[in-house]
Amino acid sequence: MSQENVEVATQAIDAFNGTDVDTFAALTTSDFEWSPSMVAIEGEIYRGRNGIDRYFGSLGNAWERFHISRDRFRDAGDVVVMLGRLEGLGKGGGVPVDASHAEALRAAGVR
Repeated sequence: MSQENVEVATQAIDAFNGTDVDTFAALTTSDFEWSPSMVAIEGEIYRGRNGIDRYFGSLGNAWERFHISRDRFRDAGDVVVMLGRLEGLGKGGGVPVDASHAEALRAAGVR
């Protein structure tokens, strides 16, 4: 895992938390695919800049508050794995979400 990749991941998380869509998109490639952690609920994989715009738009419709908290990064070769938490408050019903990102370690093959 390169320090440069960690820095890009950190900038992307900061842009996400600040709903800075342009900065977030500038940190991705044209073949970007985003499978949200709650894809079973959200039901969609977002692709490219259009997908990024749609995803950020859907966040505003579904969430009063949505934030990713960074804890630390783990080495997974060319992949950056971030350990942290996803915290939010649903719009309308006010349902809180507080979930760990640790399950991503298995998916990336890191223990």
